[in-house]
Formats: sequence, structure tokens, C-alpha cells
Amino acid sequence: MSPQLASHYREILVGVGENPEREGLLDTPMRAAKAMQYLCNGYAMSLEDVTNGALFESLSDEMVIVSDIELYSLCEHHMLPFIGKAHVGYIPTGRVLGLSKVARVVDMFARRLQIQENLTQQIAQAIQQITDAAGVAVVIEARHMCMMMRGVAKQNSIMTSSVMLGAFRDSSTTRQEFLQLIGRR
Repeated sequence: MSPQLASHYREILVGVGENPEREGLLDTPMRAAKAMQYLCNGYAMSLEDVTNGALFESLSDEMVIVSDIELYSLCEHHMLPFIGKAHVGYIPTGRVLGLSKVARVVDMFARRLQIQENLTQQIAQAIQQITDAAGVAVVIEARHMCMMMRGVAKQNSIMTSSVMLGAFRDSSTTRQEFLQLIGRR
């Protein structure tokens, strides 16, 4: 844990009018620093480390989908959470990625200060890079605390973003099959 980061959290407490010497807040700067380091640990990960060589030969050239992958990220504008799920599909060309590695790729990018649009793009490009797939599709649906807790304070809003690469971009039939299989029309 970074003592400098904990010191910054102490200053934030003072800045909002709190007394960091109050019993309930004595260890808060340290806890907050540890939490932030955990929530942003995606910066310390690489695609190679996360996938750890888990590519397997396969004759399948049919769509592979991992859906409802929960994700937690922090928006880079307000450093408030956005929480949702990712749906990732790809069409293999001789190799498939280990199932848990798809979720790990999502986590690696989500554990960075982000905007949802970029997160969606990063996941799609990473899956494409790893698998050399004929196409990759990523859809993310998330609730943003920066929109729910402040500003317009809309509690039921959900943001959806998508990226379609290769066959998913080129073929409306392939794209429609993916969207139907993840429950979106």
C-alpha cells in the first residue's frame, strides 16, 4: 500500500470537512488507498499474463459466446463506479481461448479508470489480438453511479455500448445471431 496515496486520502477527508483523527476515520485513508489500488490493479496486468497461454487448438468455426460477465469499473471523469455485465462473442479460426480467460480480459480492462465506450473497444481488440478470430463482438450494459448519485440522478438508466469487429461488423446475419443469443434484438 502506498503511504503517499493514503496521505492524499487523508487530505480529501480534510477537504470535505471531516476530521481524519475521528475514531471512525483513523484507518480510512489506509483502507481507501488499498481499495483504490485493488480497483485499479488492471494497470499492473498484461494481456499475456492474464491469458497465460490458454489458447487451445479447435476445429470449431462456430460462434463462441461468454455472456453476463459481471464487471466493476471506475469512470475516469468522476472516479465513481459503473457496474454491469459484458457479453463477449468471437468466431474462432483454429484456436479457442480458455473460458475463464475471457472474464479475466474483461476484468483487466475494467480495473482501470475508464469510460464504457473505450472499455468495450479494448476488450474487443484484445480478444481479436489473442485469438485471431474471424470476428469479435462485445456488448456492455452498465449502471453509472456518476449519473445515479449526482447530476441528473437517474436511478434506472442503463448505458449499452457495443463493438463489432470482422464478421460481426460485415454480416448483419452474424451480428443478429449474436444479439439474439445474448437476449438483445
